[in-house]
Amino acid sequence: MSTEKVAMPWQDRPEGHTEVLWRHSENPIIARDAIPTSNSIFNSAVVPFGDGYAGVFRCDNKAVQMNIFAGFSKDGIHWDIAHEPIQFAAGNTEMIDSDYKYDPRVTWIEDRYWITWCNGYHGPTIGIGYTFDFKEFFQCENAFLPFNRNGVLFPEKIDGKFAMLSRPSDNGHTPFGDIYVSYSPDMKYWGEHRCVMKAAPFMDSAWQCTKIGAGPIPILVDEGWLMFYHGVINTCNGFRYSMGAAILDKDNPAVVKYRTQPYLLAPQTTYECMGDVPNVVFPCAALHSVEEDKVAVYYGAADTTVALAYGKLSEVVKFTIENSL
Repeated sequence: MSTEKVAMPWQDRPEGHTEVLWRHSENPIIARDAIPTSNSIFNSAVVPFGDGYAGVFRCDNKAVQMNIFAGFSKDGIHWDIAHEPIQFAAGNTEMIDSDYKYDPRVTWIEDRYWITWCNGYHGPTIGIGYTFDFKEFFQCENAFLPFNRNGVLFPEKIDGKFAMLSRPSDNGHTPFGDIYVSYSPDMKYWGEHRCVMKAAPFMDSAWQCTKIGAGPIPILVDEGWLMFYHGVINTCNGFRYSMGAAILDKDNPAVVKYRTQPYLLAPQTTYECMGDVPNVVFPCAALHSVEEDKVAVYYGAADTTVALAYGKLSEVVKFTIENSL
């Protein structure tokens, strides 16, 4: 892992803006047709790499086949995305069938970059792979049985074990879903499944009353693990996805210390409200700097493009604590 410090993508808070997060002024930062074959590019993962950034991107092609592609950027905003999907070699098991791959997350743990995604194996489950250079990729054993989505690794071991958040689901457009945490000694066998958070009661916080799912890799702050997540309400116009935040206990992330009652970001702009799936803000990656008190959250907009929002890390933590369910 490179130790070279690279500048985070960042824009200062617009004058007169009072919300905790604010949008990049030139959103979306990745258009749906950024590569020749793509119908849409969204719900993607970004990490610091070398003297810039690397990413794993969900690109649905014009047959709407879902797959993940590698990309690189100097500034985290302007991206060069490969025109062909990632080709995996066998990792800690024989190669596993995959009908589709989507919604990746990426984090560095110990000696390599680990990737998780929703993997099509007799229905959606959590695929796992790794890379050292974003050029060669290795696929490992699926983490769980179908059906599951939103597999998000913690960026360091907890009590000597790898830890992953996930959202058990069904085979379709799940009308339910809660967040769980599971542990593994070796990134192959997973167990010790514990419930972390459930969808909120409608009368308490309706934007997250239907289902919830972990978003970017959790960020360790003084108060615990800061976890951005998506919440869903089922409206007369279908599902509406928004972004919230929670703080989990540092040593036992099954314990929720705080959780936002109001959302942090919800579909409001044209590119969030109009697209292949309207009314979606779906966070999948976050860059942060504790020293500079900054966080930049990448999110899928309307299942069509990639957008970016900024905030002060301390303000997000403060808002989560002071506006907790």
